[in-house]
Amino acid sequence: PEEVFELQRKEGAGAFGRVFRACYKKDRTRLAALKVIPVALEAGERGEDIESVRREIQFLRECDHPNVVAFHGAYYKDGALWVAMEHCAGGSVGDVRRVRSLSEREISVIMRGALRGLAYLHSRRKIHRDVKGGNILLTDAGQVKIADFGVSAQLRDTLSRRGSFVGTPYWMSPELIQDSDYDFKADIWSLGITAIELADQKPPLFDEHPMRVLIQIPRNPPPQVAHPEKWSAAFLDFLRFCLRKDPAERPTALECMKHEFIR
Repeated sequence: PEEVFELQRKEGAGAFGRVFRACYKKDRTRLAALKVIPVALEAGERGEDIESVRREIQFLRECDHPNVVAFHGAYYKDGALWVAMEHCAGGSVGDVRRVRSLSEREISVIMRGALRGLAYLHSRRKIHRDVKGGNILLTDAGQVKIADFGVSAQLRDTLSRRGSFVGTPYWMSPELIQDSDYDFKADIWSLGITAIELADQKPPLFDEHPMRVLIQIPRNPPPQVAHPEKWSAAFLDFLRFCLRKDPAERPTALECMKHEFIR
């Protein structure tokens, strides 16, 4: 990777490695986001997991949609997978909400872009499974892009198979937590939670311990914004639409796009 890219600065770190801003050595004006993921797979798992990661990389390579972060390539070096993606200079909407609450108009625009990206992924039979403010990115021009599906989710699966709970539960759908059959409707629940996150500057139950949240989400009625009186009837109805506890009653991404809050 260092033959192609020059690392400029570290932009973040999470449970799955570090993210760097990098430029192409041949064209220093062209930027990429480099995700460096340690892949210390145990010998017995190795073949199966490397094959699944390879399939994910192939999927990323074939992805082509204006609301999905573009894939620039993947490299394996020194026990780490280097995944190069389009650099989104605007950061994530999760970064924005840490600074301020978003307006209803802004939330509507972000939801519309995210739904377009999700509708595309779902049409390719891909469930994201980690939709949240931190995984919805913005370009300089304000274009909304879905990020962090694919390889990261694949490696997350590998870890969770080993019995370690990975990830943040606040955005997870009841059926995903209960490990019952789930499909792409799980992403619609997470998107509804993300809308609350942007309105309230945090997702529901954020002050609770994560393990407690895992018990509460399946038990509790669908969450609401903290101050419903501050928001329009259309926004509150959109939240109810996405946050139906029974996935069979929950809308698809295409159905959500027809909602009056999004149109």
